Amino acid sequence: MRHAMRDRTAIVGVGSTPYYKRGQSAPQTLHELVGKSILAALDDAGLGVADVDGFAYFAGGFDTGLLMETLGIPEVRFTASLTGTGGGSAGAVGLAAAAILSGQAETVVVVGGNQQGAQRFGTITSSYEATPDNAFFAASGLVGPGHMFALLARRHMHLYGTTRDHFADVALTMRRHALGNPEALMKKPLTREDYHAAPLLADPHCLFDFCLESDGAIAVIVTRAERARDLRRKPVLVRACTQGASRDWGRSIYWMNMPDESFASSGHAPVARRLYEQADVTPADIDVAQIYDHFTSQVIMQLEDYGFCAKGEGGPFVSSGAIALDGSIPVNTDGGQLSCGYVWGMTHIREAVEQIRGSAVNQVSGAELALVTGGPSVVPVSGLILSS
Repeated sequence: MRHAMRDRTAIVGVGSTPYYKRGQSAPQTLHELVGKSILAALDDAGLGVADVDGFAYFAGGFDTGLLMETLGIPEVRFTASLTGTGGGSAGAVGLAAAAILSGQAETVVVVGGNQQGAQRFGTITSSYEATPDNAFFAASGLVGPGHMFALLARRHMHLYGTTRDHFADVALTMRRHALGNPEALMKKPLTREDYHAAPLLADPHCLFDFCLESDGAIAVIVTRAERARDLRRKPVLVRACTQGASRDWGRSIYWMNMPDESFASSGHAPVARRLYEQADVTPADIDVAQIYDHFTSQVIMQLEDYGFCAKGEGGPFVSSGAIALDGSIPVNTDGGQLSCGYVWGMTHIREAVEQIRGSAVNQVSGAELALVTGGPSVVPVSGLILSS
């Protein structure tokens, strides 16, 4: 049976600020960056601020009322946010689609942004209010997501023979893709020798296994597919979108109580299964994948969870060249969060839209189906398939 969401809404506009290295977006405020990205997305779609009647968020705590006052939006009929953090980035598009299909809104903005400044995301957990739960892991030196995910990476190495050279192949591939993207922050080639000479920040994660620290904002505009056909740009259809996680994934990196199969994973397997069922496609049908790459190890685990290779075979899969631009499943074709820019996963939605439009800087020939993932993170993690 055809799913109720399939191909009934579309992304019709995408807008972005430049990507800035951490702290270099000043004196602009985060609110200003977000506003600029929304205006750019509306212009891309050929729409105006008066057309906006909804907002869908996943992180950042943006104030809808303040955005309305700043941009001149006269009225909204829908505003909501997924729980969690970057894990909801792909899912926020589904939230917008659900609002439209239920008749609660007509034109919904999905926006994300970050401006790190003094709050470095790599040590964010050390800023949390003390609780019995975080006292347990903080006493072990687990002060940020990189340290938490390092434990999952090490377990994957133990169970399946994954090596740091496999992680390196993810980092090196993303850097090669970034070198073809003039908007990417990283302009210098990365060698295997550079990778292994870099300091270990959280064994087995070194400097180049971590995503970038950057500032910026990205927005997309979602509306009904019928309306999208009359707008300025080629519509990019929302084929499917799912979010959630199994109970075994628990609170993800803040739980540490999963069975091995879940611990050495990205937590995406149930989301991936439902996503493919909703879209009526298989992994073999996906032309390009924008995989949430906050850490190289989690790219490998997501490739397994989304069925591009068998469980435990992600390391050899990435080292085979499969995720390169000319590989069987090109991944993070703009350089990803590891080498292009980090904006809570919105970078991946932007690149997927460009790939389906046929306007990406590293365009994959004949791309008709693009996968986007959000997270791994706390519940929810999410997945999105966009189509031409």
